[in-house]
Amino acid sequence: MSSQEVEATEVLVVGAGQAGIAASEHLSAAGIPHIVLERNRIAERWRSERWDSLVANGPAWHDRFPGLEFEELDPDAFAPKERVARYFEQYVERFALPIRTGVEVLGVRRDAERGGFLAETSAGPIHATYVIAATGAFQVPALPDVVPASAGVVQLHSSAYRNPARLPAGAVLVVGAGSSGVQIADELRASGRDVFLAVGAHDRPPQRYRGRSFVWWLGTLGLWEKSTPAAGAEHTTIAVSGAHGGRTIDFRDLAADGITLLGRAESYADGELAFGPDLERDVRRGDENYLSVLDQADAYIARTGIDLPEEPEARILGPLPDSVVHPIRSLNLAASGITSIVWATGFRVDFRWLPAGATDEAGRPRQERGVSAEPGVYFLGLPWQSRRGSSFIWGVWHDAKYIAEQIAIQRSYLAYAGNARPADAAGAADAGARAEAGARAAAA
Repeated sequence: MSSQEVEATEVLVVGAGQAGIAASEHLSAAGIPHIVLERNRIAERWRSERWDSLVANGPAWHDRFPGLEFEELDPDAFAPKERVARYFEQYVERFALPIRTGVEVLGVRRDAERGGFLAETSAGPIHATYVIAATGAFQVPALPDVVPASAGVVQLHSSAYRNPARLPAGAVLVVGAGSSGVQIADELRASGRDVFLAVGAHDRPPQRYRGRSFVWWLGTLGLWEKSTPAAGAEHTTIAVSGAHGGRTIDFRDLAADGITLLGRAESYADGELAFGPDLERDVRRGDENYLSVLDQADAYIARTGIDLPEEPEARILGPLPDSVVHPIRSLNLAASGITSIVWATGFRVDFRWLPAGATDEAGRPRQERGVSAEPGVYFLGLPWQSRRGSSFIWGVWHDAKYIAEQIAIQRSYLAYAGNARPADAAGAADAGARAEAGARAAAA
């Protein structure tokens, strides 16, 4: 195909979820020509890759972009997943963003002839000077290789779970106690199922404390802005829920509702699933995390003198359930009546479609604040990309602003003509890329 038949744009944004939409808004505001490609529909993962009853875990006043509110929702309400998807559609309309749906990016490579990148898509090739991978980190379901298919139980990832009626009759084991795991386990138990929940390390902030949402407290205390997680906490799950109008997750309550708590699922043999010994330790550490937020909130109120109601009952934690103090270490699936396992075990990234220099040997992004070690490539929506809030709706908006600014800076370098000698002029076209490569060498 001749170069005349290849569509060209300055920036190609891949993905039209919250990250891609945020990138498009900031690129548009900066007057930078771009195209956003989405293989499905806008915000598809909110629509078809989450369970039916899912709501946002943060209130509507917070879990949004600055340019548009959830107009018909109470600010303290938790938006249902379909409403979140519609919100992003409205955002695209509000800002007239150049998004094309139903177009899949198959691969991106360096264009040796023209410079920049050549993207192969299901609608034909596109040339771009810069590429933003806005597919986030929740791309491929992470299914641990623990229970073989021969075990005779239905196994599915939380992204494939829809509702209790879609599972075969019988008890259900939910593995993973982050937001997805605890909400799915709670819904299954409320439907009348016998439920087992495997719990690992987690944080569990209060959904509300002293009249304020946990998102307000994390913002007021500056915790959203933490730039690096504590050692070993890079992948710690967060047990928080917007279900039932928003409530604090306490594993004591789940046990009182009839859910059997277990430790981490570790190995399987001869019909028996073995669990780790650290359940009590992990639950107690979750309690410590919860109480630490209360401590910081109380100290903030004392320091600033703001008038918020006291809530001493929030510090009252009941005794640990027997299933935590004397945990089950091995479970026969058949004897326990377990016919289904829901793996709420998170996701892994898949950036194989990007040039090899954009990722390390394990396929993880090589980046610093979203600027790739591969000049001209950028990432958006990664956990801890620049701060604790980076993978949240409001946080990715701020990261997108930074990425758009970095692209604008590179454009300004490339636009510089100066008084170059003839020998220098030949290399002017890739001067910006060379400068960026040097500046980002630390990300390599």
